[in-house]
Amino acid sequence: MASQSFTLANLRISQIDSFYSQKPSSPIHFFSTKNPVKSLNLTNPWMSGDSSLSLDSSASVLRTNSTTRRKIPIAVVASLPTANPESAVSDAKKPKWSWRGIKSFAMGELEARKLKYPNTGTESLLMGILIEGTFFTSKFLRAHKITLYKVREETIKLLGKADLYSFSPEHPPLTHDAQRALDSAVNQNLKAGGAGEIMPAHILLGVWSEVESPGHKILATLGFTDEKAKELESFASESGFLDE
Repeated sequence: MASQSFTLANLRISQIDSFYSQKPSSPIHFFSTKNPVKSLNLTNPWMSGDSSLSLDSSASVLRTNSTTRRKIPIAVVASLPTANPESAVSDAKKPKWSWRGIKSFAMGELEARKLKYPNTGTESLLMGILIEGTFFTSKFLRAHKITLYKVREETIKLLGKADLYSFSPEHPPLTHDAQRALDSAVNQNLKAGGAGEIMPAHILLGVWSEVESPGHKILATLGFTDEKAKELESFASESGFLDE
């Protein structure tokens, strides 16, 4: 009995060896070489109707999606909100905000959010100018000992701390004082002939022109005066509101 099972095992092993030793008459291809991919259809017997799936059709869809990808345009902000749209001049003569001016405004908004204030006021615009830091206006303020830390400290003293559980909106709306300060910055550029862009110096002078605003009061507390405002204005006009 044992010899019979041993013989059967040897017979099966010899059959397997003979199968693998055979050389195929033609090469084995998983796909047709004459019409690859296109001739391959995958059918699904469990799906009703036309259940064939063509690899070529899906590949063409992928190629189409990759080649006809929609380009997303990038919009560049060149203006800030104004309260006097009716007084706006034509687009050709309308003064444009410099990237430093826009950055100062954006940093002011961010500082208002950090302090959890519901609005962007003149004090936030002032802090935004100091955070921007590369223009000569911020350097002028720091040279007169007006720093971001001092302005933030005076802001909390004047306006108080926000509630711990309060949340500031993503874009805190401008206060009336801050809006008038921005409009004043535009008017200053128009009075000068509209040459050049609106810079952080225009914003600072606009904040200083709002006597009852928190920004003006903070500047006055830290030693900013009308003489220094005139000094800044004359220096800015001589340099053409360009960086040092």
